[in-house]
Amino acid sequence: MKSARREIVAAIAAVVLVVAAFTVPHLGLGIVTPLINSTARQISMYAQTAPIFGWWNAHVGWGTVPAIAIGLATALWGPAVAHRLPWRAVPWVAWATSCAWAFALAMVDGWSLGFARRLETPNEYLRQVPTVTDIPYALRTFSSRILDFQPDSWITHVSGHPPGALLTFVWLERIGLGGGAWAALLCLLVGSSAAAAILVTAKTLSGEELARRAAPFVAVAPTAIWIAVSADGYFAGVAAWGLALLAVAVRGTTRLSLAAGAGAGLLLGWAIFLNYGLGLIALPAVAVLIAAKDRRSALRALIPAVVAALAVVGAFALAGFWWFDGYLLVQQRYWQGIAMNRPFQYWAWANFASVVCAVGLGTVAGVARAFDLRAIKDRSGLHLVILFALLAIVLADLSMLSKAEVERIWLPYTVWLTAAGALLAPRSHRWWLGLNVLGALALNHLILTNW
Repeated sequence: MKSARREIVAAIAAVVLVVAAFTVPHLGLGIVTPLINSTARQISMYAQTAPIFGWWNAHVGWGTVPAIAIGLATALWGPAVAHRLPWRAVPWVAWATSCAWAFALAMVDGWSLGFARRLETPNEYLRQVPTVTDIPYALRTFSSRILDFQPDSWITHVSGHPPGALLTFVWLERIGLGGGAWAALLCLLVGSSAAAAILVTAKTLSGEELARRAAPFVAVAPTAIWIAVSADGYFAGVAAWGLALLAVAVRGTTRLSLAAGAGAGLLLGWAIFLNYGLGLIALPAVAVLIAAKDRRSALRALIPAVVAALAVVGAFALAGFWWFDGYLLVQQRYWQGIAMNRPFQYWAWANFASVVCAVGLGTVAGVARAFDLRAIKDRSGLHLVILFALLAIVLADLSMLSKAEVERIWLPYTVWLTAAGALLAPRSHRWWLGLNVLGALALNHLILTNW
């Protein structure tokens, strides 16, 4: 009874936070507003639907009926199906469902606007791809082109990320898969695969039963709205599999630990060259290590992971790009742009309203259950990973380098929060899943999101 009360209180508090975040921008409260020192047109362009980046536009599309069908079916029958399927099928079905759900939500906006052309907008990576004719030269000069107001400055998203993100789309184009549709497909497939990675991690660290309970929640999470059409979905998928392999390493045999640990290091090492913010993925990784059976198991996984991650860092350094140089310059670039006009007095708390929209009320209720002292003392892996992912979000918020657009930027962490639904009482799963699905459908049909 006490747990149920905690869940309801958390959900109500989340609703109040979201309502406040959508309402405050229209109250004229000075600097407690999404955008200052800006024209009416700029406010309309960048903060019309704050705290979500998008524009008010009630609409339906080709994806509406499939999205409703997938969401409704998963809410009604997902828990039972996840319980009855052979375990080997569960991650695959969750991945397929997540992929279909994300694509259907994207198609609410139509093929071109909702999917194929989203990554071709002026500030996206694909606009920069044709200018990269010499990859070694691009890497050697990457840092020198980060700051704005130079003749050869990188466009916004390229300058704001390490070179791995741009390289991904350059390589995609060079193997004959250029253009927005192929780029979006990559983000969709890798991003939605995070659902399977989370379930593998949950089973490895906390047992099959809890992983099965998590399956429907990660399959139709509202985060899918941004996974299908943003590079951050790709980043989230890479990081998720890095953590999954680390979990396998801490619980596996000696030989498996070495191989999985090395794989985890390669993926997590690559992840920090996709997004500077993924430096904080070290926190969920620490949670995985804490959940190891003993210190020896943790070290057996950690050593090859660190060696492999350092190999990635070394490869980029030899190519001419030093991560810390890029990170320091990106902070300067950040404050050269719209960040100056996004007051922390609003975004410090409104960011969390964006998170609520991205994960759903069912996830919020589940996260309230993650604060379980007994489970934490027992080193329950799923509890620890969820709490450390939440800590990463809090630190990212306090850094003041994530003001707005966090429904997309924080995907590598919010996807882990969605697994918190597994901690809810099984008899309530349908209701919480239904709330998550309803929230995602409402947001996607009322707001034309930027991603």
